[in-house]
Amino acid sequence: MEKNKPNSFSARLTTLIAKIYPDLDGDILSSKIVEAFWPEGTRPRKRGRLPSNNLWTEKDALLITYGNSILDGAHKPLDLLHDFLLRRMKGVVNGVHILPFFPYTSDDGFAVSDFRSVNPQLGDWADINRIGKDFHLMSDLVLNHVSSQGTWFNGYRQGQAPYDKFFFEASPEDDLSAVVRPRTTPLLQEVETTNGTRHVWCTFSHDQIDLDFSNPEVLLEFLRIIRLHVDNGVGIIRLDAVAFLWKEIGTTSIHLPQTHAIVQLIRMLCDYAAETIILLTETNVPKAENLSYFGNRNEAHAIYNFPLPPLVLHAVMSGSAQYLRRWQSGMPPAQLGCAYLNFTASHDGIGMRPVEGILPTAEQAKMIDTIKAIGGLVSMRALPDGGEAPYEINTTFYEATGQTFAGSDDYHFERFICSQTIVMSLEGIPAFYIHSMLATPNDHEQVEWRGMSRAINRHRWDYPRLNELLDDPQTPQARVLGALSERLRLRAKQPAFHPNATQFTMPLNDKVFGVWRQSLDRHQSIFALHNVSGEATEVSHMSMNLIDDEEWFDLLTGEPIDMEKEAITLAPYQCRWITNRG
Repeated sequence: MEKNKPNSFSARLTTLIAKIYPDLDGDILSSKIVEAFWPEGTRPRKRGRLPSNNLWTEKDALLITYGNSILDGAHKPLDLLHDFLLRRMKGVVNGVHILPFFPYTSDDGFAVSDFRSVNPQLGDWADINRIGKDFHLMSDLVLNHVSSQGTWFNGYRQGQAPYDKFFFEASPEDDLSAVVRPRTTPLLQEVETTNGTRHVWCTFSHDQIDLDFSNPEVLLEFLRIIRLHVDNGVGIIRLDAVAFLWKEIGTTSIHLPQTHAIVQLIRMLCDYAAETIILLTETNVPKAENLSYFGNRNEAHAIYNFPLPPLVLHAVMSGSAQYLRRWQSGMPPAQLGCAYLNFTASHDGIGMRPVEGILPTAEQAKMIDTIKAIGGLVSMRALPDGGEAPYEINTTFYEATGQTFAGSDDYHFERFICSQTIVMSLEGIPAFYIHSMLATPNDHEQVEWRGMSRAINRHRWDYPRLNELLDDPQTPQARVLGALSERLRLRAKQPAFHPNATQFTMPLNDKVFGVWRQSLDRHQSIFALHNVSGEATEVSHMSMNLIDDEEWFDLLTGEPIDMEKEAITLAPYQCRWITNRG
């Protein structure tokens, strides 16, 4: 590769290094980066992959799960997960995000103590490899922080190189008032080291010590870890909490230019890898900040669509799609080579920060009151002025749809299925938390036992009991998994549901959230209609522009659309996928 060409791999890498480490020798660091990502004589591709819509199709859907969401007390949890995936999810989803499967000390895996090992309580790398052969595999790169009890931080406290310079230090005298963070605990933690008393930065908890990426050795180590993951079958790398990566005293220490440059650097390495690697950023922040991680088609391949969970929940709670429609109407299509990851639930709560400026405070309060009424919880975050604001709602999404602002009714199942069908219909790749697929109730026992609000949504199923429930067609678990599986199998056959297929948000009455999707080749159209209310409603043919010469029918029911009638009727919480071919 010729270094003097401005768009060559070497030149682009050197340019990025200059943005991140302007005082270091770019040529030397460039060589170290290549050696970290392509060890043992392997080399980058001659040309990087250009942005395109070929990294994903309408067949793509993900399951999000912990490695130990299913247990039986006898077998390795990863073996049980693999069995569940093959038995229940084959043909329903083709990818699985296994939340941190490494040894850890807290936060259910996000305080990693060893990035190079699989937690022996779950299984080993061979188990990860087996799952990766049957499903697209996503792993977590928890790159902002590590466990206070891991090898890296122990080495730091003992003054051992290179770990003695791996962690971000500050002084209690520093002005840290502008720092943005999602927790109310003190930012700095005092620790004793062989070099004296130090104060280390802790964005999330005092068991999660923030790393110092101004030391390039930290970046190099994470590039080696990405390589380890890829070599073990991982194709999607999730950059956890990446927004907080770079810190500078006196700033917000979120979304700093160096953070974006590091994401760009990792993206470039992925584009030049022989393996197909998709980069996903996790940034639970307001809309514009989240969208910034697409960069100019040179950062994340995919970003989480974080406003979606609270807005979908508000729609089905309120019976009005007003705010969901207004937000979706203003969302730009993903750039070429980029995609949204759509979801309503994950291992965390339902984040409220992403709807700042979208959902009025009074509407948020109604949601919180309703969640509390059904036994859900609310977590708070600290504000710069010393106050607090809602950070996330803690509940399973299934339980969250148990009642509306008006109270309980007989439509819980229909309301929940409607919420998940919206996720399937939108531009992007749909992802479903295992506890949504399994209609898992809130686990209050776990909250009490573990003293953590998020435990309410992290139930661990007894596998024999779960199979009993799934084999009984009358249980909520069987009904929900059956209905969602049927729709996902159907969705995978529709080119109009390609993640980058054209989307237009339809200006319908507030009871109906509707989008028009058109396949990339323009052969198929789908009008996806979702009645988010408990009342029957109608959508006129005129509002959908159904072409006269086409025969239209509902994919979900097989019912032909009678063009002689003036309107299409939707029962409470009914969804319709009106298409011209399928």
